[in-house]
Amino acid sequence: MFVRRNVTPLVPALLSAVLLTAGCAGQEDAKSSPKRPSSSATPHGYVEGASEAAEQQSRLLLSDPGTGDTRVLDLITGKIHDIARKAGTTGLTTDGRFGYFHGADGTRVLDSGAWMVDHGDHVHYYSAKIQEAGVLPGGTGTSVRSDAGVTVVTATDGKAGVYPRADLEKGALGAPDQLPGTYAGPVVPYAEHMVALTRDGDAPAEVVVLDRSGKRVATPESACEDPKGDAVTRRGVVLGCADGALLLHEDDGTFTAEKIPYGADVPKTERATEFRHRPGSTTLTAPAGKDAVWVLDVTERAWTRVETGPVVAANTAGEGSPLVVLENDGALHGYDISTGEETTVTERLLTDVPEAATGEAAAPVIEVDRSRAYLNDPAGRRVFEIDYNDNLRVARKFDLDVRPSLMVETGR
Repeated sequence: MFVRRNVTPLVPALLSAVLLTAGCAGQEDAKSSPKRPSSSATPHGYVEGASEAAEQQSRLLLSDPGTGDTRVLDLITGKIHDIARKAGTTGLTTDGRFGYFHGADGTRVLDSGAWMVDHGDHVHYYSAKIQEAGVLPGGTGTSVRSDAGVTVVTATDGKAGVYPRADLEKGALGAPDQLPGTYAGPVVPYAEHMVALTRDGDAPAEVVVLDRSGKRVATPESACEDPKGDAVTRRGVVLGCADGALLLHEDDGTFTAEKIPYGADVPKTERATEFRHRPGSTTLTAPAGKDAVWVLDVTERAWTRVETGPVVAANTAGEGSPLVVLENDGALHGYDISTGEETTVTERLLTDVPEAATGEAAAPVIEVDRSRAYLNDPAGRRVFEIDYNDNLRVARKFDLDVRPSLMVETGR
C-alpha cells in the first residue's frame, strides 16, 4: 500500500496555504490550542477538537452488507481504521462528513472525522477523530439530507424530523423537531431554509420553501411530476422530474423555481432519477437507461445525453473534466462531454461487474473529488484511485480485508 503524500501539486498546495492564512488573517493553528480560546480570541474558522490543514482531508467509508464489516480509509495517510461491525446495512450515503448506514432497523450515523467548510472566497479543511453518533429512526428508504446547521431525516411515509447539526458534531443525535405535515420526497436544507415537495392527491408535486421551524415562507410557481432524485449545487437545489429537472435558487432571500426540460419525451426507464457529482460542482450525472448517461450542466441549464456501453456507474468532476463511466466490461471509460466521444479506456479492473450490475450485490460506485476518482472493487477487496485528468491512470490501489460493496467519500 502506498501513502498519498502529494496528491495536490506543490504550487497549488503552497497557494492554498497562503490563501488560508491570508483569508483568515490572525488565526492560530487549531492544533496548537489545547483549550478553546475566549470569544474575543477565537480565530476565524476555529473548530474545537479538530486540526486544520491546507489541503483536502479525504476519507473513504467502506462497508460489506453481508458481514457488517466497516472500515474508514484515510486517503492522506493510507491508514485503515477498523469500525465496529453492524449487520443489516442496505445502503450508505454521506453529507461530506457523516456516513449514514441505512438499514431496516434504523440509520447508523458515523462521524468520519473529515470535512470542509466553504466560505466562498476560501475553504477550510478539517480532520478529527472518528466516532459513532447514534442511530436515527426509520427503516429502509429513509433519506437523510444535511447542511451546516441541520440534518433532516425524511421517512418513507413523508414525515420529517430536523436534528441540530451541532449535536451530531459532538457525537450525539439530540432531540429532533418534527415538521408539520408530510412530504413527497426528501426535505433538503438549503440557504438557511428547507426545500420540500408537497402533493395534493394525484396532482404533480409542488415545491415549497420552509423556515427551520417548518413554517412555509415561499411557494415558487412550479410543478414536478413524478419527482425522484435531488442534488444541492452552488446554483441551487436540483430536483428530478418526469420532464427534466426543476432548479430552485435563492437570491437575496427570494426563491425562484426554473424548469430545465429534456427537450424531448423521455421514457420513464431513461429519466435521470439518481444524481452523482463532485461536491461544489454544477455538473450532474445520472444513468439514462442501460446504455447512456445524462449530464446536466446546471449553469448552462442544459442536458447532454452521452451514448456509452452498458452503464454500471458514472460520475464527473465537471469543469472540463471527462465523464468517467464504469461499464459492464469491467473497465473505466472516459468520454468528452461536449462531443460524446470516447477518449480513453482502462484495462479490465473488476471481475464481478455483471453480477453486481444485476442486483445480486451492491454495484460499484465512482466517487470524485478535485483531483482523483475512487472505484470500489468488492470482489477483489480493493479500491482504485484514478487520476481522471491523466487518461484514467490508476494512481494507487488499496488492498482491504473486507468486501467494500458500499463506499462514500468524505472530507470534500
